[in-house]
Amino acid sequence: MHRDSQPPRAALRFFKAHGLGNDYLVVEEGGEWSLTPTAVRAVCHRTRGAGSDGIVWLGAGGPPFRLRMFNPDGSEFERSGNGLRVLASWLYRSGRVEGDPFPVEVGGDRVEMRVLAMEAGRYDVVVEMGRCSVEHEETFALNAGDTLRLVRVSVGNPHAVVWGHPDPWIGTPTPEVLSHIGPRLAGHGAFEGGTNVQLARVLADHRVEALVWERGVGRTSASGTSACAVAASAVATGRITPGEVEVRMEGGTLHVQVDESLHVRLRGPVQEVMTGELAADLVANA
Repeated sequence: MHRDSQPPRAALRFFKAHGLGNDYLVVEEGGEWSLTPTAVRAVCHRTRGAGSDGIVWLGAGGPPFRLRMFNPDGSEFERSGNGLRVLASWLYRSGRVEGDPFPVEVGGDRVEMRVLAMEAGRYDVVVEMGRCSVEHEETFALNAGDTLRLVRVSVGNPHAVVWGHPDPWIGTPTPEVLSHIGPRLAGHGAFEGGTNVQLARVLADHRVEALVWERGVGRTSASGTSACAVAASAVATGRITPGEVEVRMEGGTLHVQVDESLHVRLRGPVQEVMTGELAADLVANA
C-alpha cells in the first residue's frame, strides 16, 4: 500500500457529503492539526466527532489534485470510489473545477473525474477507475467448515468478491451472513494488509446485488470501488457480458461501465450534507 511517511496537516474547516449513505469528510492542507491515527479516529467518531466513514485530505495546488485517504480506524488506504466522488463534488462546489474532466493523484495512481451535473446539492459524478486486475475464481477455506467461492480483484485497492458457498444460508447475501463472513475474511492472513469484502449475486442481465464489508470500516451501505470490483468480477467470470452494470447495494444503486479489458468507469450520485469547522480542542486533545 502506498503511504507517505508523515501524517499530513490540515485546516479545521471541512466539507461533508455522502454517496448512497457512505459519507466522507474533505479537509484541506493547512497547519491546524495532523491526521494522526488517533486524531482521525476522534474526528470520524459518530457521536464524539464529526462522524464519517473516512476522511479525504486535499493537498494545495493542482490540477492534478493530490489526495490522501483515511479510514475511521485511523489507517490510511489507497482509494475510495465514493470518497473520490465526494472530493469531486467539493472541488466543483468551491469553483476549482467545472464540467470538464480533471485529474487527481491518490495512492500512487492518477485518476480522472468529471462532474456531469449539480442540482439542489446533489451531484452526478463519473470516475475513470482504470483497469481492474481480476484473478481466477477460487475455492477459499475461511476456516474448518466454511468454504467460499470468491474472486480476488484489485481496483487500486484489494477486494474479495464472494459469489457462493456450499451452504445455501451462507450463499444468500444477507446482513447476518455479511456479519458472519465480513470481518473474518477482511482480516484473514491470506490477504496481506486485509481486504474489502462483497457478498454478491446476479439478479438479471447486467444487474447485480452486493453487500459490503470494508476493511477498516465494517459494514457500509455502499462503496464505489466495491461496485467496480463486483461488476468486473461478474464480467471476468462470465456471469454477465461487458457493458453497463447496475450494482445494487443497501444504500442504493451505482452504475459501472465494464469493457472487455476490464477497464471500469464508475457513475453515481453524491449528496452534500454540510460545511463546518472542527473544534481545535477536539484534535488537540486527540
